[in-house]
Amino acid sequence: MTLQPLPDVMLEPFVRMALLEDLGRAGDITTTSIIPATKKGEAIFVARKKGVIAGLDLVRLAFHAVDPAVKVTCCVEDGHAVKAGDVLAIVKGSMRSILMAERVALNYLSRLSGVATATHALVQAARPHKARICSTRKTTPGLRTLEKYAVRAGGGSNHRLGLDDAVLIKDNHIAVAGGVRPAILAAREVIGHMTKLEVEVDTLDQLQEILDLPVDAVLLDNMKPAQLTKAVKMVAGHFVTEASGNVTIDTVKAIAATGVDFISSGWITHSAPILDVGLDIA
Repeated sequence: MTLQPLPDVMLEPFVRMALLEDLGRAGDITTTSIIPATKKGEAIFVARKKGVIAGLDLVRLAFHAVDPAVKVTCCVEDGHAVKAGDVLAIVKGSMRSILMAERVALNYLSRLSGVATATHALVQAARPHKARICSTRKTTPGLRTLEKYAVRAGGGSNHRLGLDDAVLIKDNHIAVAGGVRPAILAAREVIGHMTKLEVEVDTLDQLQEILDLPVDAVLLDNMKPAQLTKAVKMVAGHFVTEASGNVTIDTVKAIAATGVDFISSGWITHSAPILDVGLDIA
């Protein structure tokens, strides 16, 4: 799957927000008091550990927002696997500008590369089965667009991006609606023909109840592999199957082996550790 980069117009607000937060009311008083305005140099982004990279466009935009004259050369591309010691990017120009943008660039690169690395680990562990790893809405508030992109960089797929691009009927919706059938039929009356509808179930009895209803996908929540295998047979390809709950690097292979189409994980966005990346002055 080819990784499509996000356009700069979508990324620039994130960079501007982070820089304004970091520079505060008086700018970088440490750098401006120590480093002469005429001082130029070079700095190198280096991976301290192996992983998968995401966020290099944010690195470029962070330096250019501070100083358009700073030259950023990326040595790898988002979605590429790297090992400890690999050079990721080289930055040349005003040392004041480089030091001012350093932390914002590192924060985004480390965070998004961590998400991509965690996703890649699940993708590899699920092979050779067909199940695709996808993310959920359990993202850092304000950073969903970036974290969803990082999941794709790691070889995963995205579940819905928000509440407005697909219908997912969960247990609380069913409880308030008075049952799964009235919930599904009510949703179908309102949504357009291009909008997908998914229903969450956590028992095989609940799954049986929706098999003859106009559903596009079923979310099989917190089921054991044996239950998932039975659920896939019951669905028999009539709609998409997705497994969720207790998805870890140790459990994902067994889940994938049940034949489900997708495996969704909140962990890859809400709990992925950062990838350790450093910026070394050449």
